[in-house]
Amino acid sequence: MKLISFAVPCYNSMDYMEKAIESILPGGKDVEIIIVNDGSVDETSRIAHEYAEKHPEIIKVVDKENGGHGSAVNTGLEQATGLYYKVVDSDDWVNEDSLLRLLNMIKELIARDDIVDMIVSNYVYEKVGMVNKKVMHYRNVLPRDEVFTWDEIGLFHLDQYILMHSVMYRTQLLKDIHLELPKHTFYVDNIYVYMPLPHVKSIYYVDTDFYRYFIGREDQSVNEKVMIGRIDQQLYVTKTMIKMYELKDITPRKLRKYMLNYLAIMMTVSSILCIRSKKEENLKKKRELWKYLRRKDRKTYFRIRHGILGETMNIPGKSGRRISSMVYSVVRRIIGFN
Repeated sequence: MKLISFAVPCYNSMDYMEKAIESILPGGKDVEIIIVNDGSVDETSRIAHEYAEKHPEIIKVVDKENGGHGSAVNTGLEQATGLYYKVVDSDDWVNEDSLLRLLNMIKELIARDDIVDMIVSNYVYEKVGMVNKKVMHYRNVLPRDEVFTWDEIGLFHLDQYILMHSVMYRTQLLKDIHLELPKHTFYVDNIYVYMPLPHVKSIYYVDTDFYRYFIGREDQSVNEKVMIGRIDQQLYVTKTMIKMYELKDITPRKLRKYMLNYLAIMMTVSSILCIRSKKEENLKKKRELWKYLRRKDRKTYFRIRHGILGETMNIPGKSGRRISSMVYSVVRRIIGFN
């Protein structure tokens, strides 16, 4: 049995995909690597098939029409046979020592018949030009090296939320809840992380710097200018998450609070992008987003709107928007994200 299925979504990734693939290969026959060629027009498919020929027991390739990152993640999940499912973007990579440590940990869980629904590990911002790389860890929030539940988690800091980079879900859980990400849409990794949360009953945190998240390409989806240009997709993802659950129905309490704060961050990101675009049409979309939240979940709306983030994003007038933008810039520098 494969322990981890790694999906590597690729779109015109010939210049960097080999680093991602090579970083996973040390897992040997305990892993499978599913290279999803999402309609590339460069040499991505050729490179992928060459790897599959060299490592037929580890690598398989799926060539498909372009459908976007979410579609590629969906395809990888359909093909996955491993106990756990992990997405590694083609411009990122994983740490070999951490990979081997995670595989050994999974073997121990299997031996104890104590398979968990979600595994969390650290990720590192591999930001171009930064000598000291920022490590995102959870050691002050999650119990280490033991099985635990939502009742045992601590309070997450603003920059500390679980992202696709840090999470690994049990494959069958994702299939059982019929996870399917929207096609031709960016930022769906938030849906990927958020949707399974209420279905997770057991968690394991390994304090190791596993995932290396590359930041630096000008066309990267997390570049602020790119995000503003794709504001409609950001708003769509946020609205999808709003209508996914009524948070008052979520148990346990700590999970409900975590999901509320996650949604507050999504509302903040969507709002600040609208503000920083300096376009009246986007400011109107911002107001519509907050009205949408109020219609869908009135209680959640009031908790987010009158929290620190909600108040900061809704200071009235041009001077208020300037203050919101300045606060965002300060937080961005402190936390280190794009």
